[in-house]
Amino acid sequence: MTSTPGSAGPTAAATLPRPEAAGRVPRFGRPVRWVHRTTAALMLLCVATAACLYVPLLAELVGRRHLVVTVHEWSGLLIPAPLLAGLFSRAVRGDLGRLNRFGPHDRAWLRAVRRRDHRSGSRPAGKFNAGQKLYAAWIAGAVLVMAGTGLLMWFTGLAPLMWRTGATFVHDWLALAIGIVLGGHIAMAYTDPEARRGMRTGSVERRWARREHSLWRIPADPVESADPAAPPEGR
Repeated sequence: MTSTPGSAGPTAAATLPRPEAAGRVPRFGRPVRWVHRTTAALMLLCVATAACLYVPLLAELVGRRHLVVTVHEWSGLLIPAPLLAGLFSRAVRGDLGRLNRFGPHDRAWLRAVRRRDHRSGSRPAGKFNAGQKLYAAWIAGAVLVMAGTGLLMWFTGLAPLMWRTGATFVHDWLALAIGIVLGGHIAMAYTDPEARRGMRTGSVERRWARREHSLWRIPADPVESADPAAPPEGR
């Protein structure tokens, strides 16, 4: 079998499947995925170093306490940095707007989860479901509290001893709560491979999107979701 020079170029380009042609739709643009991955890496580094500071077995195994403390402090302070940088992207701002917007369908989703109702259509959701919105709000508040209490512990001259003692108590117990919630978040992600694929590659199966996020107005073209403005909740 022979081919003429240059004949493969246009033909090969024409046969490349587009996401919607392959049954996939765009979900997260590159800026959103970058913010998520970088924040996750800093959060896991902060939790890991905290464990090395507070669990005696890990502390003895790792050693270098001063280095671990330094990495823990700076990784904690840098956790908000990816999100702040991502605010320059309309895609990130759009998704933040969706996460901060609760509606009647979110209450219906929570009621269905509480009743363990798995019937089709019983858990209506836009691009983000109510569980994802609650997690985002909780973790954002927890990070702010951890940053504030951590600064009081780091710079001892900022507040009297009583304040620093209270800050240490709140910081330690909230750190444990964050570790538990993060573990639950990771466990939930591992139960849904398509959701993980959406965050990893930026696209998801159309059938999955319609089943899990029935109120999300699915983009018809990849360009549409690459850098969207903040649309209504259903988007």
